[in-house]
Amino acid sequence: MYFFAVCLCLLSMGPLSLGEPLKYKDCGSPDGKIAVVDISPCSVQPCELKKGETFLINVTFSSAVDTHNSTARVHGILAGIHIPFPIPEADGCKSGIPCPIEHGKSYNYVTKMLIERSYPCVQLVVQWELQDDDNKDMFCWQIPVVITN
Repeated sequence: MYFFAVCLCLLSMGPLSLGEPLKYKDCGSPDGKIAVVDISPCSVQPCELKKGETFLINVTFSSAVDTHNSTARVHGILAGIHIPFPIPEADGCKSGIPCPIEHGKSYNYVTKMLIERSYPCVQLVVQWELQDDDNKDMFCWQIPVVITN
């Protein structure tokens, strides 16, 4: 009986230890292809973003264009309204991407984001874009989040 209980406990913990890729909506990545979106720590959706905590965002993508620069833009979408969201570093070339960016190559965009204590507790959709020299999206993804205390 004890062996059965231990096995059942270990089996139930298995999926937690393996983790699953974050499910995101591609909101238009005509100039690139997203391979993975990882927000850590965020294991379930909506992604719970706790005030005062810092989250690591890592997006693996391949570029469909050559560009010298890249600029991140973030919006919160609440009731269909896109609200620009400030991020500490908008320059993708300072966020893990060696620039210039070359067509067909794979890159990791990596940044951190602090959830300020002044943010309201709210459920919304976050839209994250990385744009090229012509302000066209190299990638665009959306995830549902909830900001909590």
